[in-house]
Amino acid sequence: MNEYYELLGVAQDAADEEIERAYRALKAKYAEEQWQEGAAGNEAAKMLGKLDAAYEAIMSDRRERAQSGGGSGALKEVGDCIRRGDIAAAQAKLDEFNERGAEWHYLQSVVFFRKNWMNESKKQLEIAMQMDPSNQKYKDAYEKLTARTEYRRETGGAPNIDPDPASGSEQMGGNLCANCASCCYTYLCVNCLFNLCCNCS
Repeated sequence: MNEYYELLGVAQDAADEEIERAYRALKAKYAEEQWQEGAAGNEAAKMLGKLDAAYEAIMSDRRERAQSGGGSGALKEVGDCIRRGDIAAAQAKLDEFNERGAEWHYLQSVVFFRKNWMNESKKQLEIAMQMDPSNQKYKDAYEKLTARTEYRRETGGAPNIDPDPASGSEQMGGNLCANCASCCYTYLCVNCLFNLCCNCS
């Protein structure tokens, strides 16, 4: 399977859209070159057949893995674990993936966020955005996380609260009024991030 990705010039964890773009661009190139005389034209015609075979093999493999739980189905299971608050199970499922696409890195970011590992969470979101620059969900999550990180740095840290707003187990220290604005801001960021996660497929 590696040779098919190499033929299209894409990474194995590339998004489906990226693979299709590479396939169509190369196909257009060789479709034009096949009319050249001699060996160049013959080689271009052969490449057209190879491109079709590679693209079909890749997409067929991805469909089969998704149906068997190795693709989007497995990612959905990770999201379900996160929503249940079972972060250990979510991490275990993420570790089982061999191919790690943009959505994998997004979910890993959410897991790190739940562990309060902000730097690691931010790095995973950056990888997700690099792999899928057009995904608005990743951009929104990154903006919220960056804003939260900046706020904590400027204010000397947010109150000590449970990272899951659905748990109802706030553990706030100090004066309630003094920390009220910080608490609300933290909840806003957490809600935004995890509402996005709940929409993952």
